[in-house]
Amino acid sequence: MKGEFTQKGKEALNRFKMESANEVGVNLKQGYNGDLTSREAGSIGGQMVKKMIDAYKMQ
Repeated sequence: MKGEFTQKGKEALNRFKMESANEVGVNLKQGYNGDLTSREAGSIGGQMVKKMIDAYKMQ
């Protein structure tokens, strides 16, 4: 049962990451994205944090 929840969590996080990347204009591909610049990777992470904070404030 634990593995099922872990897999669902990974899938949800991946969808969230792809959505955030699209919002900041970074093209992610499935799998390895080691060719991203630090700026691109940081903008994705920053957008994810911003959305999580906004969601928390809306509660």
